[in-house]
Amino acid sequence: MARARNGLIDLSATPYYHVISRCVRRAFLCGEDSYTGKSYHHRRQWVLDRIKLLSSVFAIDIAAYAIMSNHYHLVIKVDRERALSWSQDEVIERWCKLYHGHPLIDLYRNGMIDDEVRSRKVTEIANEWRLRLYDISWFMRHLNESIAREANKEDNCTGRYWEGRYYSQALLDEQALLSCMMYVDLNPVRAGMCNDIESSDYTSIQARIKQYKSHKKLQSTKIENNQTSTIILQQPSYLLPFGSHEVEHVIAFTLYDYLELIDWSSRAIVPNKRGAVNSNEPKLLQTLGINTDDWIEVIKNFRRQYGNFAGNNEILRQCANEHGHCWYKGVG
Repeated sequence: MARARNGLIDLSATPYYHVISRCVRRAFLCGEDSYTGKSYHHRRQWVLDRIKLLSSVFAIDIAAYAIMSNHYHLVIKVDRERALSWSQDEVIERWCKLYHGHPLIDLYRNGMIDDEVRSRKVTEIANEWRLRLYDISWFMRHLNESIAREANKEDNCTGRYWEGRYYSQALLDEQALLSCMMYVDLNPVRAGMCNDIESSDYTSIQARIKQYKSHKKLQSTKIENNQTSTIILQQPSYLLPFGSHEVEHVIAFTLYDYLELIDWSSRAIVPNKRGAVNSNEPKLLQTLGINTDDWIEVIKNFRRQYGNFAGNNEILRQCANEHGHCWYKGVG
């Protein structure tokens, strides 16, 4: 039986979520339609551009993404505390980047509100917008509506473009977050759309690798020129960065460890992939105490292994109990 959205999104349990939207029509979201021969590759850029815009407006960070032929995946982090720290003016400014304002808000922005009654109403409206700016449903609503409008206009048709609002999975612990990000980043490789992670277009891992290679190239140039100053590794600005546990607002793994693990994993899940699988177990698997066979299984079948909540057995049982359920899918 379907569950209410407010029973699936619980920010007190975790700020991390895996969300998916799938196209309802036979026509592709992006890619090449073998039936008509028409290419929709340009629509991938629509989705990516809109994701970048929304991540700069909402208090929702993008940890991973993969834009496939008829659906897309996002791993996101909701930063409620950041939204609550914004001033009223910042909330209004952010909201007005996406939507038309409100007659009363327009007067406020022009300095034409000077009475207490209307000031209270302005505060009430801004507080409602603040709640929406860290709401996953509003984030997904804007993303999907904007793409649907553009696609319908291009296809000269009307009607539903997405098969539903969106599907979500709460990622309750570090292992669930890591395995879900890996599942998303490896989607094109697993689907046979590309041979390796570097050529997996419109994925977060490709963006991270490009930035990392640019950093290494710049560092090599400085060494060749006998320059001793070090260059700080810059990660893609629209993606939640990797970092240590001591740093706030980062994914609590190092980028190098994640790149090592995803390279090892991509070779393990594709038997005919060029290059041998390194027999040394990646550092992250050792740190988290994850069995390699279990790891390969979960990154191949993450969505089938878990339902709307993902995590270890103990945390799944606890979360199910708190939500008034006996169990959640994934508890062995």
